[in-house]
Amino acid sequence: MKRYSKLIIAAIIAMIFIGTFVFLWQKSQPKEIVYNEFTPKLDSIQKTTIITGKIEPRNEVNIKPQISGIISELYKVPGDHVNAGDVIAKVKVIPDMSQLSSAEMRVRLADINLKQAQTDFQREENLFNQKLVSADEFDKSKLSLNQAKQEKLAAVDALQVVRDGVSQSNAKASSTLIRSTISGVILDIPVKVGNSVILSNTFNDGTTIATVANMNDLIFRGNIDETEVGQLIGGMPMKITIGALQDLKFDANLEYISPKAVESNGANQFEIKAAVKIAEGGKIRSGYSANAEIVLAKADKVLSIPESAIEFSDDSTFVYIVKGEGKNKTYERKAVTTGLSDGVNIEIKKGITAKDKVRGPEIVADDKED
Repeated sequence: MKRYSKLIIAAIIAMIFIGTFVFLWQKSQPKEIVYNEFTPKLDSIQKTTIITGKIEPRNEVNIKPQISGIISELYKVPGDHVNAGDVIAKVKVIPDMSQLSSAEMRVRLADINLKQAQTDFQREENLFNQKLVSADEFDKSKLSLNQAKQEKLAAVDALQVVRDGVSQSNAKASSTLIRSTISGVILDIPVKVGNSVILSNTFNDGTTIATVANMNDLIFRGNIDETEVGQLIGGMPMKITIGALQDLKFDANLEYISPKAVESNGANQFEIKAAVKIAEGGKIRSGYSANAEIVLAKADKVLSIPESAIEFSDDSTFVYIVKGEGKNKTYERKAVTTGLSDGVNIEIKKGITAKDKVRGPEIVADDKED
């Protein structure tokens, strides 16, 4: 029994030894290298770049008050369409006490002067009727009375403006009514009823009551790298894509390239602007993120091959031409002149013809199994 066990163990060891030897022998054998092969074809190649940016109105206007005070009423909300001159809000004036006191004093003085002018006029009128004074003296007293009346009206108007921000004589042009200066859509109203607002002056920009823009005149604004900006020309067509709107696409035309670079993440970027062409009724909102595709260069109907088949050596480029078939197949290295590349295919200007077959990269094991 022991004898049979020893024989079995010896057989197993022999099989393991033989199997290992066969495996190592197979691994040591040179593998056949198989390459992809391509036939040059006539194609159109274009080099493009993608620029990230956003959609915004060409003109966005901040509406500011002409007086300081408190917002008493708001007549519009963001999203409303307004025409130039439409009232957006109303401001209640908080008068300056020193100005108010001066205006009240002016009214009192004007009232005193008017009463004196009326007394003088009545006296001169009685004397004129009795032919005791000349017509010239009477006319002077009449003129003084009219001047006193106008001064009283001006003083009252000034008091109303200081106290209420508006007077009876200029109610239609009241500075307490905040009006839109352009026609468009209200993008934002950053104030609420009860908020204090100030007018623009030398020391501050003033409070923005509303932001209004013409949403039918939009632009794309983005930045392009300095390595590509030299290939841009004003008027170049662009394709704009808004991902938030189910990849909505529309056309645009480049109209502005900044003459000065700004640094962003260690790279120099140049700002660009493009006029966006949107169909009537398009619901595009200000601030949408968008991508712009620009064709930097294009070559039509040129001989091309996959760029992976090109061998780059210093300043030269080479391809391997397939010669023969089967076991007699060989590859001849040949210099070529390349042109435009789109990152996948590359233009061949000189060196091969459409009848040649070009060797590509080696087919790896996974590709062979597929």
